[in-house]
Amino acid sequence: MAVTEVRLGPEQLGGCAALSAAAGWNQNEADWRLMLELGEGWGLQLRDGTLAASTLVIPYGAFAWVSMVLVLPGHRRKGYASRLLRTAIDALARANLAPVLDATPAGRAVYRQEGFRDAWAFKRYVLNAAKKAGKGEARPLREADWGWMLELDRVAFGGNREPLLRSLARRLPAAALVIEGKGFVLGRDGREARQLGPLVARGPDAARSLLEAALARLPGPIYADIVDHAGLAEPGLAAQRPYMRMVRGAAPAPGEKDKVFLVAGPELG
Repeated sequence: MAVTEVRLGPEQLGGCAALSAAAGWNQNEADWRLMLELGEGWGLQLRDGTLAASTLVIPYGAFAWVSMVLVLPGHRRKGYASRLLRTAIDALARANLAPVLDATPAGRAVYRQEGFRDAWAFKRYVLNAAKKAGKGEARPLREADWGWMLELDRVAFGGNREPLLRSLARRLPAAALVIEGKGFVLGRDGREARQLGPLVARGPDAARSLLEAALARLPGPIYADIVDHAGLAEPGLAAQRPYMRMVRGAAPAPGEKDKVFLVAGPELG
């Protein structure tokens, strides 16, 4: 069946959400709307108007996130994902932006063929709401916190994602918590569960306190993408799926990974 390449926009939000649902991913329409506001996307559309495949990119300064490489189950193994991935890579090359992404195990082999290499790993865990947290330093985010938060995030993540962080703070205010000068956590609603992240902190003690405080404020289920080097996963806690952060080319992964404890999600970085 013939397909037509289209630029993704508001008129495709329903089709984009259907792609996420078909893949069993957590993104809802609000996520897709945010990603398309922050970046740009491409899709392959069937003659009947069905969106069969997607990908998008979100610029963060000197690099850009490649995400939402999705194909409807009935249209896989036709080269659609590779075609749109190359469209995205070519667009980033013209803009002189380095491609970065978080890969599932299935996607990792495809990305390696396109010149991506492994950087560091994380895993998705499904967490339940915790008992009421004890006294700690974590408190709700205030407007006055944005200055130090954005600087800490710039160092940790490696780029400027202020529009994303401000949007997440509005999406799930109960999860927007800080330990002044030491770290912050944000979150959002999702199709299947609330998603915690990013969690950026200057050390594991602050990160653990922020995670506990957020869990005490939210009903479950909760997804948390915990980096392997963080030490936040409880012993015996089973991971839902692993991911690998990958960078195309020889440059190192942006940011300082020792300050990253939860990623915002593989689609956001």
